[in-house]
Amino acid sequence: MHIIALYLSVVNALIKKINKLEKVALLLEPGKDTRKSWHKQVSEIAENFLDKLENGKAYDQDSSHINLLKQPFTEEGMLSSKIFGDIVNYVDKPGINPASGGHLGYIPGGGLYASALADYWVNVTNRYAGISFANPGAVKIENELIRWMIRLVGYPETAWGNLASGGSIANLIAIVAAREAKGITPENIRKSVIYVSKQTHHSVEKAFRIAGLQYAITRTLPLDEKLKIDPVRFEEIAEDDKKQGLIPFLMVSTAGTTDAGVIDPIDVLSEICSRYAIWHHVDAAYGGFFLLAKSLSSSLEAINKSDSVVLDPHKGLFLPYGLGVVLVKSRTHLKNAFHYEANYMQDATEVETEISPAEVSPELTKHFRGLRMWLPLRLHGIKAFRSALEEKCLLTRYFYEKISKLNRFETFGKPELTVVMFRYIPVSHDPNAFNQLLADEIHRDGRIFISTTTINDVHWLRVAILVFRTHLKTIDLTLQLLAEKVILVENKISGC
Repeated sequence: MHIIALYLSVVNALIKKINKLEKVALLLEPGKDTRKSWHKQVSEIAENFLDKLENGKAYDQDSSHINLLKQPFTEEGMLSSKIFGDIVNYVDKPGINPASGGHLGYIPGGGLYASALADYWVNVTNRYAGISFANPGAVKIENELIRWMIRLVGYPETAWGNLASGGSIANLIAIVAAREAKGITPENIRKSVIYVSKQTHHSVEKAFRIAGLQYAITRTLPLDEKLKIDPVRFEEIAEDDKKQGLIPFLMVSTAGTTDAGVIDPIDVLSEICSRYAIWHHVDAAYGGFFLLAKSLSSSLEAINKSDSVVLDPHKGLFLPYGLGVVLVKSRTHLKNAFHYEANYMQDATEVETEISPAEVSPELTKHFRGLRMWLPLRLHGIKAFRSALEEKCLLTRYFYEKISKLNRFETFGKPELTVVMFRYIPVSHDPNAFNQLLADEIHRDGRIFISTTTINDVHWLRVAILVFRTHLKTIDLTLQLLAEKVILVENKISGC
């Protein structure tokens, strides 16, 4: 009896502690009224943000108050109005506003409203999309998106892919698949050769390091005057490497470089890669979805000859940041690189009918990010996206024609996608310094955001026209501001 009484005493004490902790832990499950209040506040803030976008700033230099966010986390919760207000004032205002149609500085993330609704839905339901067993519907939606993009780039049915967190991880997945497919091991890595260019995105170089390929030989290929890989020189270099007993194994070309938006000669490069058994990876994070635009699809259709490709829906499909896609022509290569087995997953693997994302990527824990792409495509239809892309192409051509005719402005060259590099040539001042001052004045104004880049020691201004909210009046305002700020900078320099 004494033992039973002692046992009951221990159990009752345990229950008492559990109940006490549960009472506090239930704060994580707010009631309906609290949820409604929070939802109303956030919805009003979001609507106010969208209402003010058209006339608001694309760039706000004032970040002097963000240190107010540096507050210790407290044991007790804070008022929602205070928290939400801090986000509005110190997160939403300073810096670049990528949701603004005036954001012309970098290849942006678009921020479709339908995608925001999808993310809200996904986060409330907390669906896991790593394996089909856990949520067959979520995996089915993501896999149908992959199949659609496989058809878009012209890959065969043997291809497969993955919806990653962005272009950087998508590039990494493709590079690891190439490493495994080509049998690159510690024994032969120092004889293996990778081919890139100065215009290759830095995420690719980072992926090489992560994939253990920093010990391979990396050749930076010569570019022509348009900043495209020179295929003749590439073949000469690959041939020379082969004669030296090296292993030409991977080359990375780009469909839409970050600086100038140019498209490498993918068709010819693919033929050379085929002759030398080199894995050809195309970084089409920026340019890939212009396959939807009839005016540009012919310059991109040779992507179907590559071994792998990356596309970023947060660029060409205007989605929020956080979704990049990798497609590999042979699903076997993708599976061989990332397939796994675990005892505790045996129930899941026995009943799967779809390829699970966890089988073809580094991720096991994976939220249902595909809904942010699927829902807008369903709600708006592909025609809306195609029209928006065509519009951005025409806006780019319009800007190029107009800026070329402004006095003392010159351009790098005719744009292939939606980036224009240009600069002002002052009469007596250093052009590089002048153009930086011009960019600074545009930033100080804030209605438009442009960026700068340096190619062969020449300082260029650049516009990247890919926010779905960018329209003709935005480009006209940009041209107006450039003309006005040139006069302002000239006056400042001359001391007027």
